[in-house]
Amino acid sequence: MADPDQTTAATTPAQNKLTSRPFRVKLRGSVLVLMRLPNKRDVRAAIHQLSVTGGVVHLEKPLDEKLQVEMVFHIGEATVREKAQMLFPMWATQGWMQPFRFVEMSDESRASLDASLKSYLGDAAQSASSGA
Repeated sequence: MADPDQTTAATTPAQNKLTSRPFRVKLRGSVLVLMRLPNKRDVRAAIHQLSVTGGVVHLEKPLDEKLQVEMVFHIGEATVREKAQMLFPMWATQGWMQPFRFVEMSDESRASLDASLKSYLGDAAQSASSGA
C-alpha cells in the first residue's frame, strides 16, 4: 500500500512551483526603459511584459545574451533602477523581443515593484471599465 504522505510530498513541489510563479503584466510597450550597458552606453527600449523576476523588452537591435545591464524605468508612481541579465533574443516583426531577468534585487525593491505592478493593473482596469 502506498503511503499517503509520500504521495503528497511528491506532488507538493510541483503545486508550489505553479502557485509561486509571479504574475506577469503585459505592458505592450507602454513603459519605456533606459538600459545602461557596461561600457556606459545607453539603449532605449519598450517593456512588453514585466514581473518581479524579469520580463521582455522590445529592442531595435538585440543585446548579447548574458550581458548585465542597469535598467531604469517608471511604473505607476515608482522609479525602478535594477540590474538585469539579458537572455536569448527572438526576432519579432519590427525589431527584437529580448527577455531579461533581474539579478541582485533586494526584497524591498521586489516588494516595491510588486506593489507598483498591482497598482498599475488596478489603474488599467479602472480606465478600461470607465471607457467601455
